[in-house]
Amino acid sequence: MDERAFLESYDPRSFPAVAVTVDVVALTIRDGELQVLLVERGEAPFAGRLALPGGFVKSETLDDAALRELAEETGLTAGHGDLSRVHLEQLKTYGDPGRDPRMRVVSVAYLAFAPSLPDPRAGGDAAAAGWKPVGGAEDLAFDHGRILADGLERARAKLEYSPLATAFVGPEFTIAELRAVYAAVWGEDLHAGNFHRKVLSVPGFVESTGTTTARGGERGGPRAKLYRAGDARVLHPPLLRPTAEEAVR
Repeated sequence: MDERAFLESYDPRSFPAVAVTVDVVALTIRDGELQVLLVERGEAPFAGRLALPGGFVKSETLDDAALRELAEETGLTAGHGDLSRVHLEQLKTYGDPGRDPRMRVVSVAYLAFAPSLPDPRAGGDAAAAGWKPVGGAEDLAFDHGRILADGLERARAKLEYSPLATAFVGPEFTIAELRAVYAAVWGEDLHAGNFHRKVLSVPGFVESTGTTTARGGERGGPRAKLYRAGDARVLHPPLLRPTAEEAVR
């Protein structure tokens, strides 16, 4: 049988139906705190429960589906370039048979990470949407608690070996401002002196602008030096989380 004849006789109903969705772990820093975008489901299953934004994949690529879901819930628009500042990457695929009570649903999860994302608006089948501190994101619908945990670990690890944190400060920043990003994402207190030394010891991570802040800190003192992102794409040596450093000692 040639390929054309095979395709004409092929019956997909011979196999169990499987649907594909995307779910997005969207993280941002608001009020100095790492927060995740959650929606309140307006329809069954799990009506009234909080969940990650997501939905069924239409006639589109997986990346386009994730961007569409993110745009629907945040109000960001690809046409105006708002989504260009969002770091988006595929996280993991989740396909346990019982993860969705409706049918066999395979979800491709994405991690979205950007500074100062706007207040969300509910879209699709969501009754409401809002930013929630990651520490208070509990009892999520489906297996979204597991997906969120995996997304948080990916984000925290990326700050160890990539310069992603520089995307969450201005074009010029102080080491203290950069430290605040790490502290928010890692959820750990960081020693100011140790962090400053480690950042400056990584080639290409940051570079000095040769200028300082217009004024000293809140308690006075000297003006802080200003830096900009360097050309490094990988941090070597990496900036390990304090808990990770303790584990390898």
